[in-house]
Amino acid sequence: MPDNARMQSSKVRVAVIFGGQSAEHEVSCRSAASVFRFLNRSRYEVTPIRITRDGRWQVGVDTGPDTADAIVSGAAYPEADGRSPISTLTDALEALKSVQAAFPVMHGPYGEDGTIQALLDLAGVPYVGSGVPASAASMDKEFTKKIVAAEGIAVADGVVLREGDAEDISPEDKARLGLPVFVKPSCSGSSVGVSRVDDWADLPRAVRHAREHDTKVLIEVAVVGREVDLSVLQNPDGSIEVGPALEINLKSQEGFFDFDAKYTSGMVEFRIPAELDPAHLELLSDAARRAFRALGCAGLLRADFFLAEIDGRTVPVLNEVNTLPGFTELSQFPQMWRAAGVEYPELLDRLFTTALAAGPRRS
Repeated sequence: MPDNARMQSSKVRVAVIFGGQSAEHEVSCRSAASVFRFLNRSRYEVTPIRITRDGRWQVGVDTGPDTADAIVSGAAYPEADGRSPISTLTDALEALKSVQAAFPVMHGPYGEDGTIQALLDLAGVPYVGSGVPASAASMDKEFTKKIVAAEGIAVADGVVLREGDAEDISPEDKARLGLPVFVKPSCSGSSVGVSRVDDWADLPRAVRHAREHDTKVLIEVAVVGREVDLSVLQNPDGSIEVGPALEINLKSQEGFFDFDAKYTSGMVEFRIPAELDPAHLELLSDAARRAFRALGCAGLLRADFFLAEIDGRTVPVLNEVNTLPGFTELSQFPQMWRAAGVEYPELLDRLFTTALAAGPRRS
């Protein structure tokens, strides 16, 4: 569109950034495909910005909802046709200067951890979601749990292994934690690199697996309880809402809610709204709000809890948070808001409206 026509357009100019170099590249592409499919083109003019697995940036042209798959797969970015060649980060920054807001539909390291958010801050572009400090703290499970525990929110007991530490833990720690335990990278999502350990002899192997994704590893006690997710949505006036609770039920009695269960159809059932005692729902909702505020989040958050019985009391135990949770139309976050009467296109509109109201941020 020529510059003069662009100036006259009443549409909101936005960029959708997706892909990236993390293990969650494919998940990001699936989320972005849904965004391209459902974003209201009568209101938004969209610039796709794709980051390949090897870190190349591509600036494309939105050709409409029907070509969402081509946009995210790379088929819409031919290298030699003179229209949308392979671009550089510099080209992407130039493209960002022309938009009013951005949606970094990125999961995991190099996207959900404050990296992209810092770039957008430097470019002065408003964006959907949390800023640099909240994104970084929420991505790192060790820091997340230290922050929310200071607010009185329960978390699982555990041990942190840092770079250079052995692949085992002390007999005292083993006696305190007991079995089973979960071993997980501190900075990773979608249960990538997570293992359940039922025999201490298997711990070194699980630690090595987690270290394929992060040098810092958490070993946590297995919390017994119902697995319940809460979604938090911020309004343009700064107020926050908590959506209906979602309970995760694995159809198999074996295993846990790992990557395969999350992204393989038929392996898990989501119950929305979860059948909860009203008092327990209020405990969970209050903990989700407090976690959002304690971490300094903005825009949206999914908080994942275990509803456990501890010393005769029902207690929400925070498992993890996601500042940019999975965002396909079938992902937990959109499903929870759909149950509240907010359809996917409206959800996207609310996120962009909140980002525009917040304006540019500075790290």
